[in-house]
Amino acid sequence: MELRQLEYFQMVSRLNSITRAAGHLRVAQPSVTVAIRKLEEELGVLLFDRSQKRITLTAEGAAFARHADDILARVGDSVREMDDYRLLKKGTIKIGIPPMVGAFIFPYIFAGFRQAYPWLELSVVEKGSLAIRSHLERGELDVGIVIISDPSPKLETVFITESQLLVCLPPAHPLGGLACVPFGELRNEPFVLLKEDTYNRRVIVEECRRHHFAPRIVFSSSQLETILGLIRQGVGLSFLLDAVVRSHPDILSLPLAEPLKSEIGLAWNRERYLSKAAKAFVDFIGSSLPSGR
Repeated sequence: MELRQLEYFQMVSRLNSITRAAGHLRVAQPSVTVAIRKLEEELGVLLFDRSQKRITLTAEGAAFARHADDILARVGDSVREMDDYRLLKKGTIKIGIPPMVGAFIFPYIFAGFRQAYPWLELSVVEKGSLAIRSHLERGELDVGIVIISDPSPKLETVFITESQLLVCLPPAHPLGGLACVPFGELRNEPFVLLKEDTYNRRVIVEECRRHHFAPRIVFSSSQLETILGLIRQGVGLSFLLDAVVRSHPDILSLPLAEPLKSEIGLAWNRERYLSKAAKAFVDFIGSSLPSGR
């Protein structure tokens, strides 16, 4: 069995097509076909169901795919580790940043880290906290800034700061005169929320369920400025972190009667190799931020 066979098998299993896999790998289609056939002969099982136009994994193939993914990931880890020894002070850190957290934390982190390590490069992926956590668990990101209030057992974390969700209301909203807002008072209000891959949205939907109503979500977006604009136009209310709202004094924001607080931190996969560049970033967060602990 060769690594090349595993790589071909992995690509075919992901694309459900030998032709597309060959194109993606930039090899001739017969090379992929022969590699898969030899792999099946060696294992003594059929890995793919070829009875339809779109080939799919058999039950045996799905089980083997999990092992193949793990083997190739570990090989990749070993190559990256050797690159660290070879390149020394060169490296790229792939980091996940949620839209709301990125608005008030990441610019300061980036500026400070860039000054301390000008030779290291940050490659940023902007997605919701839940999506970033999934990417970290699969080893597709080096580090991510996520909500760590509900930690994953696969992830190691470093605390950065704590923030509270505030109700953000359109101008002259009837609830604007309250010192704090009981969540039940929002039962009939239109909600403008971040998309489904965010921890923010999950918390709000769960809070609605706890108060025995379903939220009336009129718009979802991954763009913070879009949500702020819709609040200003009176389309609906939303829930934003207090640190974000502080930089938008024209937005009417109030605390909830039962505060919803979240701890924000840096996370990485404890089961994967952490490159020297990524470790430098983790160490920077742990020692350089005033709010770190």
